[in-house]
Amino acid sequence: MARPYYIFSSGILRRKDNTLYFEPFDTKQDVMDDDILCLAGYPELENEVDGCDIKRKPIPVEDVDSIYIFGDMTFNTRFLNFLNQNNIVLHVFNYYGFYSGSFYPREFLNSGRLIVKQVENYIFDDLRIFLARKFVEGASYNMLRNLKTYTSSEGLNIYIEAIESERTKIESCTNIHDLMACEGHIRNAYYNAWDFIIDDEFFGFDRRTKQPPENAINALISFGNSMLYTTVLSEIYKTQLNPTISYLHEPSDRRFSLALDIAEIFKPVIVDRLIFKIINRGQISKEHFISELNFCYLSEDGRKLFVKEFDELMRSSIRHKKLNRNVSYRGLIRLECYKLIKHLFGDEVYNPLKVWWY
Repeated sequence: MARPYYIFSSGILRRKDNTLYFEPFDTKQDVMDDDILCLAGYPELENEVDGCDIKRKPIPVEDVDSIYIFGDMTFNTRFLNFLNQNNIVLHVFNYYGFYSGSFYPREFLNSGRLIVKQVENYIFDDLRIFLARKFVEGASYNMLRNLKTYTSSEGLNIYIEAIESERTKIESCTNIHDLMACEGHIRNAYYNAWDFIIDDEFFGFDRRTKQPPENAINALISFGNSMLYTTVLSEIYKTQLNPTISYLHEPSDRRFSLALDIAEIFKPVIVDRLIFKIINRGQISKEHFISELNFCYLSEDGRKLFVKEFDELMRSSIRHKKLNRNVSYRGLIRLECYKLIKHLFGDEVYNPLKVWWY
């Protein structure tokens, strides 16, 4: 079965026949950017860099679902064309672990009829607000479910009640601005409750900061949300949905806003619970973070740890109560896309995922 590949080492990505090759640089060598770039397209330099052996790592293309790049990487247009031919999405993260962008191949499951339906549900206010409310409804329910699994912690009830009160206002929101304000109040109450869940003073949560994250807990949330966003984008690509037409988040240039909509539902289920787990089990600590002036980010070891746990979670499965079979967490995201498609075509009213297995 195809799976995502996460590459942290710096090196070269190539294709030969029906196989991808990763050629890491020897970390003992001081290889400058110009030297790296000159390798692309030069087969005579394929096996060594200034006398440094390069060990090829073959990756059969049929084994690749998507590629995540966290290191400095060199590849040429032939490589990108190969990804395009094989429908492989590539996601790039910068030096600090922040999401930079994606190579999104030409869509291979085009549906003009679905695009028309997506646009109709955006331009007609009543249709758009219906879907936007559903995304907030699902996200807030899953946040509430997280808090209720920790009811033994004193002090949580006030935040649970605050979220329940705000959730009653969702249906009365008649425009996106009011709905986003309601969602913001819910999320503030939810984040304020985290200090009663996380058993580590280093990960104290004063407020949510994003650009840049100011402390370790914000760095974890930002990195986790980026991983989830790219995963959702990869799953959207395998459907006929257009990722730029969204309902809760405003569509705009240079972003796949539908992935943001769907990710809202899964943040509490995947990212937040994963953060609670690795902190409370002592898997991640102060040593996994690098702090600068009003700026904090995960070290490479911290990112590797998080990605390993994230990948294991995405491959794990639960018994689906409606399908009566095991479905992976990644599969749940795909199912959410299909549910949205059915709604857009008028086959079945969309209802967001609401966790039942914990």
